[in-house]
Amino acid sequence: MSIIKLNATSSTNDYLKTLSKNQSLKNYTVILADEQTNGRGQMGTTWSSEKGKNLIMSVLIKNVMSDIQHIFYLNMAVSLSVVQVLESLKLENIAIKWPNDIMAGNKKIAGILIENTIKPDNCIDIIIGIGLNVNQENFNNLPKATSLYCYCGKTFNIEEICKQIVAVLQNNVSKLLENHTFQKEYHQYLYRKDIPSVFSVNNLQFMGIIVGVNSEGKLQIKDETDTVTNYSLKEVALLS
Repeated sequence: MSIIKLNATSSTNDYLKTLSKNQSLKNYTVILADEQTNGRGQMGTTWSSEKGKNLIMSVLIKNVMSDIQHIFYLNMAVSLSVVQVLESLKLENIAIKWPNDIMAGNKKIAGILIENTIKPDNCIDIIIGIGLNVNQENFNNLPKATSLYCYCGKTFNIEEICKQIVAVLQNNVSKLLENHTFQKEYHQYLYRKDIPSVFSVNNLQFMGIIVGVNSEGKLQIKDETDTVTNYSLKEVALLS
């Protein structure tokens, strides 16, 4: 593991992407920033963070796609890596809100953004961006956000948490390359699985139950007629 520390950058994912294009990097090179001025989440959403208070990191995994049949299995492995580290820090009620928001109770504590980079030799590298709220105390206008500090009442060493996540991630990716899919574990942590919930599709609300996520990463919801429908990212919203 090689860690490159930055005071600030617009996006750790973009910084690592540019760096990997311009020079040869070791596998599991990490960009760790105190501040990110233009952080991104899934589907163009933003990720904001108080300077120096949270974990803002991106990690490079080289040539991993050639051995993975389904990209969403990697997504599962990454989400579970964060969950496992949080549980090692004695957090309870941790869940994965599809596709890869990490929840502590009913509040978001971390987000993940995975991007593919195709190199000139047609090999594919993966860049994983992780934003984890660590020592931030206040989340103005973000009532659904929380942090390790809010949850545990104490501060944490951000770089140590970074190292723990990468170590667990390396182990999980090794399992992935040995054809372990992580579907069973992912489903065990899936937020609101088997709980009646309100969803919205095309501005129409309906009651349904999350029954799982398929190998393509689509959310499987059973409606009131017992029909199970697979939804892609942004096709459906979980309201409550």
